[in-house]
Amino acid sequence: MPTVDVYNTNRDVVGQLDLNDSIFAVAVKPHVMHEVVLYQLAKRRAGTAKVKGRSEVRGGGKKPWRQKGTGRARAGTSRSPVWRGGGTIHGPQPRSYEMKVPKKVRKLAVKMALTQKLLDREFTVLDQFQMQSIKTKDFAALLNRFELGKTLVVIAQPDEIVEKSARNIPNVKVLRSEGLNVYDLLNYHNLLVTRETVGRIEESFAS
Repeated sequence: MPTVDVYNTNRDVVGQLDLNDSIFAVAVKPHVMHEVVLYQLAKRRAGTAKVKGRSEVRGGGKKPWRQKGTGRARAGTSRSPVWRGGGTIHGPQPRSYEMKVPKKVRKLAVKMALTQKLLDREFTVLDQFQMQSIKTKDFAALLNRFELGKTLVVIAQPDEIVEKSARNIPNVKVLRSEGLNVYDLLNYHNLLVTRETVGRIEESFAS
């Protein structure tokens, strides 16, 4: 069973926390996480790009000139794709980019990402956020104290002080535990959570 140190906001060790094997000690398979990341990115695509084909552009009902005798190439419509203002050939049409990935696989990929964070020593647990007011300066000082750069902060429940204190700091994202996902875990170098957050994660992902 993996064990991690629990810190206060001054970076003093105030205890230790045993982590669930089924979440923080699973076999890491990069191809599984890669598949789920592709799934997440595909879901973000709107798929609303649209151009008009030759049957949709305005005009072009009349034959521009007679078939023979003009010396010019024959033409049946002024909205041919080779004409200015004509339709587009094989242009984008509305579509869905969504992929199908089983829920169990998505859940497993999150466990793998959490395990990888732990193995890479990019997993920091606080006893709690001891912030009395909304102050970006104080939150930035906390991150500097732990020498954290690009950081994903996961909180157990809505916390206006933490969320508003961190929102103007570059490369820092605050996420609630129910929104934990593979893309954000892999995109941010460090993971900062509280003891309560770990409990929520274990409740959600324990098999």
